[in-house]
Amino acid sequence: MTDSSNTDLWEGLVTSALLGTDRRSPPEAVLPSGREATVALLDAAAVYTVRRRAGLVPVPAAPRPDPAPCDTRPQPPLAARRRLAQLLADRAVPSSGGRRGAAPDLTELLPQWLTKANEHGYQAPPPLLPALLDAARARTDLRPQVLAFAGSRGLWLARFNAEWRFALRGASGGGALLPDATDAGAVAALWEEGLFAERVALLAAVRAQDAGSALALLAGTWSTERAEDRLMFLDSLRAGLSEADEPFLEQALGDRSRNVRATAAELLSALPHSALAGRMAKRAVSCVGPHGSAGVPSIAVAAPRECDAGMQRDGVVPTPPTGRGARSWWLGQLVEAAPLSAWPERFGGRSAREIVALPVADGWSDELHAAWCRAAVRQRDAEWSRALLDSPVTPPESGLGTSSLAERAMLLSILPAAERALWVAEFIAAHGLSEAFQLLGVCAVPWAEPLGRSVVDALDIAREAGSYPWSFSGVMGLAERCLDPGESSRLDLLTATPDEVEGASPGAGSYWSEAFQRLVSTLRLREAMQRELVGTLPG
Repeated sequence: MTDSSNTDLWEGLVTSALLGTDRRSPPEAVLPSGREATVALLDAAAVYTVRRRAGLVPVPAAPRPDPAPCDTRPQPPLAARRRLAQLLADRAVPSSGGRRGAAPDLTELLPQWLTKANEHGYQAPPPLLPALLDAARARTDLRPQVLAFAGSRGLWLARFNAEWRFALRGASGGGALLPDATDAGAVAALWEEGLFAERVALLAAVRAQDAGSALALLAGTWSTERAEDRLMFLDSLRAGLSEADEPFLEQALGDRSRNVRATAAELLSALPHSALAGRMAKRAVSCVGPHGSAGVPSIAVAAPRECDAGMQRDGVVPTPPTGRGARSWWLGQLVEAAPLSAWPERFGGRSAREIVALPVADGWSDELHAAWCRAAVRQRDAEWSRALLDSPVTPPESGLGTSSLAERAMLLSILPAAERALWVAEFIAAHGLSEAFQLLGVCAVPWAEPLGRSVVDALDIAREAGSYPWSFSGVMGLAERCLDPGESSRLDLLTATPDEVEGASPGAGSYWSEAFQRLVSTLRLREAMQRELVGTLPG
């Protein structure tokens, strides 16, 4: 019996065992007449298990693979390579009772090591490539960093192990080498004949060098592309989006695919001077405007009563989600897509902050402010983001802008890193850590000094209050990854076990001491990792 027939028979046995013999009979070759199917299946499985373990049927030698490509990037210093091997092999040992203990969690330091190594432009040590690919297979969050670090050699190696196929799928062009974007003949050939992943990567590469050429490339085959492919190609226009893309996107508004139409409309609404933005502005200002006497101005809202064909062509989805009113659903989409520059003129020259501060009639405030939040994020408008965030010290429920933490996090992402960190630091100082986790997630790493100090001070206040640290485990985990490593010496005082105060939770002081010990040791380990990567420690 040939090796292929043995393989087919084994797969048939496995399928029958998984599905059950009543749903899938075993292969006829192992099912003699008169024998019960389940017994025959077990007997055959025992025989073929031994046969599979005994050896393989010899086959002709396959051609040798091409050598691995050369990687000209420098190797990390020896101490850094040793540290990487430790991070890939070791795990923090959990302590009893579900507590994390005082030892750093090495698995959480691996992403930071990879980020720093990529910043330095190092290549992955060849002996560690298998372990790196295994780590990325188990953790999808590591894949972009691992693929960048592993480079062309990692892609070469991934072709020999089915468990590493994710690397080929996740790499630009499916791991294929792309032609020079200026080589028109090679670009045209790959665009016409390449696999989908190769074509997506090619379009992105050409657009990075010449947006007009990329648009011409896409327009040339647009009508023959599948709907799902058109959607992915259209999405690639987000990078470098400009007014030059408007004619193509305006044409895509008439696409037969609803998803393509919606994406084209979203991209056009991000261009404040596009014709679609003008149409949306006209619709939005007809629904939202000033009301009341000059002394007591307010905002009146008259939501649309229908979603006509023109609105639908411009990307307005007519059917609302379950539990959402149709008119408020349409209004939100109109305001979200309208250029924010339309509102100061509509409200008599008022600034964004003054407009947001106006009272909104008939309970439309949350709907209107949420739509303005989405517009500010889409148009990356810092002035409107600041207005909708309001002061960080104002209680969220009584502020002028949005009270939603999710919306605040999105708005913060628009602001410069230093301003973002200062706003969150003041928010924590005023309101504590209980609502700050989502906001901390959008701050640049390592945290700027005011933000790091604010987080540590808030943790210290919680410790002195005598509560257990588990309520702040998420923030503590973020601090281990995001605090500036230079802060470790300032935290030494917090590692001591404090005297228990009256009313404190039993043993809370020792738990806090353990948590701060882990924080300090993690920061020092991160600091050592950084020194190793720049070669300032002996190898």
